[in-house]
Amino acid sequence: MASEPGHPGRQAYDRWFLLGEKRNELLALSEVQQYGRDSFGNPDHVSIYGLTPHEWYARGVRILGRTAVECTPDRLADLIGRDIAAVARAAPAAWPMVVDLFAGSGNTLSWIKRHTGARRAIGFELDDVVFELASKNLCIAGLSIDLRHDSYQHGLQALGQPGEDLLIVFVSPPWGAALSERSGLDLRRTQPPVAEAIDVTIAAIGHHKLLFAIQVFETVEPDSLAEVTARFPWSAMKVYKINAPGQNPGLLLAARGWVVP
Repeated sequence: MASEPGHPGRQAYDRWFLLGEKRNELLALSEVQQYGRDSFGNPDHVSIYGLTPHEWYARGVRILGRTAVECTPDRLADLIGRDIAAVARAAPAAWPMVVDLFAGSGNTLSWIKRHTGARRAIGFELDDVVFELASKNLCIAGLSIDLRHDSYQHGLQALGQPGEDLLIVFVSPPWGAALSERSGLDLRRTQPPVAEAIDVTIAAIGHHKLLFAIQVFETVEPDSLAEVTARFPWSAMKVYKINAPGQNPGLLLAARGWVVP
């Protein structure tokens, strides 16, 4: 058992514990708050759907250990949504639709929809338990998200010919062992690799104007980043300095089929 520094014998609720022993367990409110406290110094870190953990738990929202780690909390999802919207507004005559290839809790998707004014927001989630929980949670939170129990590969094909002229695609596959404290995030080791998800998306809906929004880390393995950005004529990366140095999330934006001013 890994003990929290300063508290011998007390289990530290970090990403490795929640992705391991607690991966598929529903977390109690105290555990959600302990993860936030132990990992980020903030018991309200896992605020989602515009609610603090105490608020969403009281309403009946429940999450798994892996969801606590893999979800994008409100503070970050809000920033991501604002930055995506700022670029999307530059697309000529754009009526946007948002697609999340790995929707999970659906929280990021809801914030992107809010800031971009997208008419539709569609998320794919293949995992049975995560899909069931997220569907219930989104309903409790009163969020209008089209969450589909499908793989992103099949789900993209099933979209057919969307009427919107700009498709915003959020890409955040599970990181798992792709994140290293020493070398940062290796985009080739996510599940699936980010480049693979991009290629599948382009093959399915590449005739539309596309804006990819890829969740990254402040340190990205250089070769894996180059492999992704080489697929686009324009890309830009932003790091959100909201955590301690070395623990900050980032966003890679990349456009295809139109020119970003």
